[in-house]
Amino acid sequence: MTSPEAVVATLAAAPDVIVPMLREMPAARRTRRPAPDAWSAHEHVCHMAAVHPVFFERLDILVNDPEPRIASYLPSDEDEAGAFLDVDLEEALDRFVRDRAALVERLRALSPQQWQRTADHPEYDQYSTLIAFRHLALHDMMHGYHIEEALLARE
Repeated sequence: MTSPEAVVATLAAAPDVIVPMLREMPAARRTRRPAPDAWSAHEHVCHMAAVHPVFFERLDILVNDPEPRIASYLPSDEDEAGAFLDVDLEEALDRFVRDRAALVERLRALSPQQWQRTADHPEYDQYSTLIAFRHLALHDMMHGYHIEEALLARE
């Protein structure tokens, strides 16, 4: 994914992959953790919905800040420990779909120059609008893979 078009297409397609996979999974399996320190499918989806505000903020910084600086993001200790299990799954799915559509709409409106804007990021030697949203697309794929593992796992 080296073009904005490919990144946006991948981001736009994610809900059509993630939501049906989750709906196919038996409800009892959605919250089952594969290991004590590994997230369930429910937690993966809730996390995917939870990161949208982070990426909306990053987009605002990348497009509007004259000297963009991006803060690192990691899930909280509470999220890692199971807080996402208390989040209503249907609400999280709705938020994921709705926020993703809004994000894709904003990304489609960016100019070529806005896609190339760079920022300082504490973890990476280089960071740009393209890299930020390619990162989100790859993030979707990683979580989608874990959701599919939960769906397909033997009892």
